[in-house]
This record gives sequence, structure tokens and C-alpha cells, in this order.
Amino acid sequence: MNSIWVILLAAGQSSRLQKQGITQKKQFLSWKGYPLFWHSALKLAKIPEIKGIICTFPPEDITYAQNLTKELKKKKPLGIPFFSVPGGKLRQDSVYNGLKNLPQECGYVLVHDAARPFFSAKLVVNLISFSEAFSQDLGGVIPGLACKDTIKKVSQNLVLKTLDRNQLMAVQTPQFFPRDTLIKAHKKAQKENFIATDDASMVENLGLAIRVVPGEEKNVKITTKEDLDMLTKNTPTPVPCVGFGYDVHRYGGPRPLVLGGVPIPGGPTVFAHSDGDVLYHALTDAILSCSGAGDIGEHFPDSDPQHEGQSSSVFLSEALHMAQKENLVLTHIDLTIVAQVPRLAPYKEQIKKNIAGLTGLSLNQINIKATTEEGLGFTGSKQGIKAIAVVTAIKEEAGNTGIEKNLTDHHQH
Repeated sequence: MNSIWVILLAAGQSSRLQKQGITQKKQFLSWKGYPLFWHSALKLAKIPEIKGIICTFPPEDITYAQNLTKELKKKKPLGIPFFSVPGGKLRQDSVYNGLKNLPQECGYVLVHDAARPFFSAKLVVNLISFSEAFSQDLGGVIPGLACKDTIKKVSQNLVLKTLDRNQLMAVQTPQFFPRDTLIKAHKKAQKENFIATDDASMVENLGLAIRVVPGEEKNVKITTKEDLDMLTKNTPTPVPCVGFGYDVHRYGGPRPLVLGGVPIPGGPTVFAHSDGDVLYHALTDAILSCSGAGDIGEHFPDSDPQHEGQSSSVFLSEALHMAQKENLVLTHIDLTIVAQVPRLAPYKEQIKKNIAGLTGLSLNQINIKATTEEGLGFTGSKQGIKAIAVVTAIKEEAGNTGIEKNLTDHHQH
């Protein structure tokens, strides 16, 4: 397998912030109820292609970090594996410790600084879209911004040279690499005692090309107290939105009944072009509605032969992918199944778990109800089944997490 994992770097000492009077290390600063590093983890965990996170912490804080993440997982679960490991003296030492802890099935790695919590899901989706483009010559993909200021090379407060800013870019994280390439780059750097400030530099040192994609102005690295103030003032308010979805299927067709990805043994059969999962169809429509992206019939028409018998989880995953590109963050799902038969209570918990796995939401952010219509209408006369979905979401500006600064609630240790 070539799954994608993240190495999240939270092992810094925050020396510049400490000199300015903030004694708490920035990765543990509390913003809107969660430490800074957890905001990056939450955003990354919502991207379906990402299968797990290795987070590096200062060695002296590792026990504290492990206990803290246990509590955070209870409060705001990620839905994917998250492992806390000790970092190293240098940034590249921390990355290498993370590389050593990746599972065997990991084929690609995103390296991200926990001090950059304001990246967008859209940026990550853009980076990982290059996973099939890596070759013998291309070794990595990174985000970058053109330099706006004139840049000068200086020594002892004297200008040596004015550099051509048209050839200069300020690079950011996350940075994306094939796992084997990054390991090879780190081993070469260790052998040569080559010190780098980012992983792309080490991959360049292998003689490989690095592709640059557009970065984000708000993907700021928190380094000084002024950064904290600036981010607080410039953080726009996310826009809430609600999507509604509705779907119906008639009983008596050739398809076995499936609801929320769960086969219903002994249930009525349905007429459908795909697998006929009425619940996933309604949920897909609700997510598309939040994105302003039309309906399921526009994107996955029943006239298309490739969708015949297709699992409806594919439609739902595609709708989630479209939502991520639009910086849409789901916050709650409310589902109602209306049917006289079959009895659905035994399957509700598994349906909820399936939806949580696909969306990245925690179980308490998903509600499922089943009801009858007391013999009335087509559902009451056992002619069919219908589902209603309401999705609540937040539309973010590119690069914004909607996090407010809260320095009064530090996690002291």
C-alpha cells in the first residue's frame, strides 16, 4: 500500500517567544480550547487520503504530551491514528525520528510545522494530488509565495548584493514527498553533516527537482508574540451553512437493501442503478448543497454505466473531496430514515461508525433517527424507503481555521 501519513513537528523550544515573556512553548498554547498542535492535527485528519499522524515533541515533554493527547482524543477525536514520539535537537532530527516511526504501508509523507495552524485543506489536497507525478527526477512538492519585498544580501550591516526577487520565493509547510526519497535524503544529510531548515533542501541535495505550488498568505508560522497578535486581528469569522438532502427508493427491485454502508439482512430489496443506499444518497446531496455544487444526479447520473452497482460510499467520498477543495468543514450531521420495514435500531450504531470513518467527525457529531409513518403514504404501505439529511458546516476563507487566540488557558506542566 502507498498510504499518506503526516509527520507533525511540535518539538521546538519556542526560544523567541520565551524571550518576549511567553514561557509556555507555542505548540502547547491554548487557542479556542485546544493546544496549537491539535488544530493542525484536526484539520489534517479530515482529509480522507491521510491515514495517520506521527507528532514529535520535545523529549523532556513527551510524557506530558502523551497524556495530553489521550485527553484530547476523548474530547475531540481525530478518527485516524495519532502517535506522540520524541523529537531531536535539530528540526531534521525530529523529522527523522518521525520517519523511523512510520508504518510499513506508508508510501508518502507530508511534513508540517505545528506552528502553522492556519493552512487550508485545499492546500493539502493540492499537494497530495501530485502523488502519481513523482518520478526519478521529481522528489517533492512544496508551497511557496513570491517575495513582495526587495531582498538584499547583507554582512556586518552592509549590503553586499541586491537579489532578484523575481527568482525568490518564501516556502511554507506542509511539504510532500515519497517516503523512500525523504529517508534517503535524510541519511545523505547525516552522512555529510548537512544542516537544512526544511526537508526540501535535503531532497534537493539528492539532485532531485522540487515542484512549487501556490502557498497561502495566511499560512503564517507563529514565531513571535506579534505573530499571535496579528493572527488574532486578521482572522475572519467563518461562515456557517446548512445543507439539506432527500432521497427515496422503491422496494421490490434487484438490489439488496444497504443503509449507510451496512447490508440489512432479510430486508426488502430496492430498485436502484447503484447499490441503492438511500441514506448515503441523501447525505451526499446535503454535502453538495453546502458546497453549492448541485446534486448527486449531476455528478453521478444513473445513465452512466460505470455507476451500475457502485457503492454509494464512492459518491459520498467524492462529495467530501469537493467540499474540502472549497474549504468546507463539516461540524454536524443529522439523519432521518423513514420506513415501515425493516426494523433499523440494531444497525444504527454501525451506520454511525461508517459515517464517522468517512467524514472524520466524532460519533457525537452524528445523529441518526429511524421512524415510521404509521401506515400512511408509500413508506407506510411498505412500498419504499426514504431518507432525510441535514448537514451543518463552516465555510472557511482560504488558509483560515477560525481559531481565536486564548492565552489565558495555558496547559501548564
